[in-house]
Parts: sequence; structure tokens; C-alpha cells
Amino acid sequence: MKDLLDQMSRRVLRHEDPKSLETAIPRVAIGAFRQPEPTMMAIGAGVCLILQGAKQMMVNQKMLRYSAGACFASLIDLPTTCCVFEMDGDKPYVGTGLTLDHGIFTSLIADMPAAQLKKELPAFNIETVSRDVLEAWDHLLALLDTPDDIPVLAASRERELIYRLLQSPHGPLLRQIGREEGRLTQVRRAIDWMRNHYDESFPIKTVAGIAGMSVASFNRHFRTATSMSPLQYHKTLRLQAARRLLASDVDATRAAYAVGYESPSQFSRDYSRLFGHPPKRDASRLRENLVDVSSVVV
Repeated sequence: MKDLLDQMSRRVLRHEDPKSLETAIPRVAIGAFRQPEPTMMAIGAGVCLILQGAKQMMVNQKMLRYSAGACFASLIDLPTTCCVFEMDGDKPYVGTGLTLDHGIFTSLIADMPAAQLKKELPAFNIETVSRDVLEAWDHLLALLDTPDDIPVLAASRERELIYRLLQSPHGPLLRQIGREEGRLTQVRRAIDWMRNHYDESFPIKTVAGIAGMSVASFNRHFRTATSMSPLQYHKTLRLQAARRLLASDVDATRAAYAVGYESPSQFSRDYSRLFGHPPKRDASRLRENLVDVSSVVV
């Protein structure tokens, strides 16, 4: 499959925009990184395929690493503490991503034979892709060479790619999108609230109620989906937001209060524990070295 990965890498490099990862194809992102600096990233719901190089991501205290030909899929927003794009010798890291469209998945799943879903799965995983998936993805990326065809052909080619992903080892994970009810849907409701209220206090009973679960059940199912507790997730959202403020030249005390901390000293302890450096020391490093790629998956 290396021939196809190389072909896709060359296509991405022809069309990359250093200022934006988004493309003219709806929900499709591409990117190339030539320096292995740590990167601030919030992973959105989507699928990322590495075409060249490798990537390391820290989710809570779990390091995830995958390389060319591997695909990461997530059904929820995951706050990362660090992401490093690894080059392949003197060749840049090259990746492409697809943001998930609920409607397309639901329509396709309804047209496919029913499959027995496992009782409960994590909300993200990494799998090696098949040639069928690569060919479908390349078919979609080929529209970058013929932009006038995008309005007519993009929808059918995206549907083809999603169909192949549903047939792949990612299938059991991705089929959860089609379930209107279920534990993952409930967890996602809580995550939406948490992302919109990260700078407020964290009332666990209230958030569990938003998810429609008891506190004990919510804690258990949230950890299964995200590999962290609700409190850890909420704290990571806060500290990630503070880190962005520090990178934009906001001082540590103001950043602490802005994200909801009442004690700057507690903020400093939590920050150091998560990122490995106290906020003031980390600030200059952030401004010099870190690249922010927002929540686009590549």
C-alpha cells in the first residue's frame, strides 16, 4: 500500500495551505508539518489518516502513537495535553482528516445489513487501514485536482469512503453514531455541556443528570468512552484553555481566573502536573515553539 500512500502524500503536498488545514471539499482537511515541535490540539469528532511520518498524542496520561497507513477515529471531542508530528527522515509529516457527518452515517447504516454491536466501546481507537479504504480516500482527495467537480461528485465519494470505513475494523466504533440513544449519546450530551461551561464550577450531579445517569453510572461510562474521569476531562479543558491564553501573552494569574480557578496557586499546581512545567516557565516556550491547529483532525 506504500505506493498509494505516496501518491496521496504527493497530492496533499500539491494542495496544502500553510495558513489553513481546511479544503474546498466539505469536511476534508489536509496538512503537512515540517518541524517536530509540540502542538496544541483539541481533537474533534472525526477520522484521521496518516500518509507519511507519525504522530504522538497524549490523552490524559495515555500516549497514543500511530504512523503512515494507520487511522485514528474519535466520536467525541478529546482534549489532548500535547501532540507531536514526527517526520519521516527529511520528509514532512503528511495527514488528512474527515469530520464526521451524523446524517451520512445514519443513512448508510440504515442501508447496510444489521450488525451486532458490542455492549460498550471506547469512543476512539486506532486501526490500520485496508487498501479499499485508501482507494476510497484517494478518490475523494482527487477532487482537489479538479475543483469544479467538487459540487457534483464530493457527496458520492464521501459516502463511498464512509461505507468503506464502516466495513473496516473501525466499523463497530463508527456504527455507534447511528444510535440515537445509548451510553455514548448520553456521554456526548455531558461533554457538550462541559465544553460550554469549562470556566464554571463542576456540579457532578447536575452533569450526570444532563447525561440521564446516576453519578456512579456516569463516572463509569464516561471513563470507558474517554479514558478519563469527568473531573479529569473538565480540568483538562480548563487547563488547555489557560494554555492558549498563556500562548497569547496573558499572564498566569489572569489566565487562572479566566478559566474558573479561584486559587492561582492551585492552578499552578494542576498546570505543572498536566504539562510538566509551571505556567510562567511554560509561557515563553508556548509562544516560541507551539503550533495551534485547533480542533481540525489531520
